[in-house]
Amino acid sequence: MSCLHKVFFLSQFLLSIVSVSCLIETLKQNLGGDPSLFPSNFLFGTASSSYQFEGAFLNDGKGLNNWDVFSHEPGNIRDGSTGDIAVDHYHRYLEDIDLMVSLGVNSYRFSISWARILPEGRFGEVNAAGIDYYNKLIDALVLKGLEPFVTLTHFDIPQELEDTFGGWLSPKLQEEFRYYADICFKTFGDRVKYWVTFNEPNIQVTAGYRSGSYPPSRCSSSYGNCTYGDSEKEPFVAAHNIILSHATVVDIYRRQYQEKQGGSIGIVLHAKWIEPFSNSTADKLAADRAQSFFMNWFLDPIIFGRYPEEMNTILGSILPEFSCNDRKKLNKALDFIGINHYTSLYAQDCIFSLCEPGKGASRTEGFCRQTPEKDGVSIGESTALAWLHVYPQGMEKMVTYVKERYSGIPMFITENGYVDENDPNSTIEEFLYDVKRVEYMAAYLDALSTAVRKGADVRGYFAWSLLDNFEWTYGYTKRFGLHHVDYGTLKRTPKLSATWYKLFIARYSLVKTLIVKEQ
Repeated sequence: MSCLHKVFFLSQFLLSIVSVSCLIETLKQNLGGDPSLFPSNFLFGTASSSYQFEGAFLNDGKGLNNWDVFSHEPGNIRDGSTGDIAVDHYHRYLEDIDLMVSLGVNSYRFSISWARILPEGRFGEVNAAGIDYYNKLIDALVLKGLEPFVTLTHFDIPQELEDTFGGWLSPKLQEEFRYYADICFKTFGDRVKYWVTFNEPNIQVTAGYRSGSYPPSRCSSSYGNCTYGDSEKEPFVAAHNIILSHATVVDIYRRQYQEKQGGSIGIVLHAKWIEPFSNSTADKLAADRAQSFFMNWFLDPIIFGRYPEEMNTILGSILPEFSCNDRKKLNKALDFIGINHYTSLYAQDCIFSLCEPGKGASRTEGFCRQTPEKDGVSIGESTALAWLHVYPQGMEKMVTYVKERYSGIPMFITENGYVDENDPNSTIEEFLYDVKRVEYMAAYLDALSTAVRKGADVRGYFAWSLLDNFEWTYGYTKRFGLHHVDYGTLKRTPKLSATWYKLFIARYSLVKTLIVKEQ
């Protein structure tokens, strides 16, 4: 039996000095990255979201949200499951905080459940029990030296807002979101120094209003199987209202809270790197369009006050317009950019050449077919998710792209992680011995450190995720956690990746300590 196997199966993760030495010796060539390159105040953390973690879906006055309703409708979730219990973080948060402390992380990214604070939106009562829960969670984090990194909405909104206003298709949600955010800033802002308005709105609107795979399940028949919707128009309406809602909330934070509370506020986008399918000019332009129709779609208006040129040229009147007042509010309406980066794809031009049908090939997606394969060869090793391929160099390229396009605005890697299949035939030992996740994290952190060395202002890295959890439409069929969760008992058990991450952070802390002493 190898040294690594002995450590994993016999030492129960760092219970003896001999085991630590053995594991360090085995992994020292694959720790990933140069710790000295990350700044001394760098945030290492894990990430989660309320619907995927909390459970307690109707406990203590919480109202229904859109995912509560969607997951209970037959056929929407692959394994027929729901987030009713999820991993019961609502009742087990103290245990989970202890897991974070054992990793050595200094921060925790989580989201607040809007429906737990305002079950019926701004025309209903504030739920005192919801306020109390998040106060206790934040206090417990601060007590343990963990920086709360808080997202206001991570795909979930009160179902009442969907039923009454039509969700993000209505501009009225700007005021709803402002009212909700104001309560959060006022109540929690004395301890929360990092705020995120939206998590992955580019996924939220394309899945919710183009393919219909997420709530509110709206799409045209050519894009998905929906009862209502317009895939050619509604994603842009919803995106426009989300962008203006973000700007409204940033404006109120900056005017009323930021100076007194000393925090910062940003937005998180799903950011996949796009390689040109070939060296042709057409394919290079297609790769640029793919970014503009996905990530820059949101960031350009927030930072520059306008949609990307490629979108205006191709979409014309489909794209909503910003008023003069909108543009004033949108002027650099963030303090940092959150990047959720997992994978990369190729983009092939569909304007000057005939493309096979595929993601991105339509007009409203930028006329650029996106694919993980070229000449029958994948861009990187495949995983348990068809969209996630291992391509670590995409991390450096993505971060560099954001740095150059958005003039050095600070960045956080707010999600990055590797997925396993929840194979019922796998043993617990096989789940825990997650070497592929270790290799993935090591390679991506190595690429991130290279980007930092070249001048990227990256201030944190959050692993997705602390625990195996409810993975949206995949239910519990996929596992991203550093800790294995037995969904029958909800027992948490650290995987090899948890040990690796702990060693990486310890190595970073040691290097920083030595640097300080030398100075």
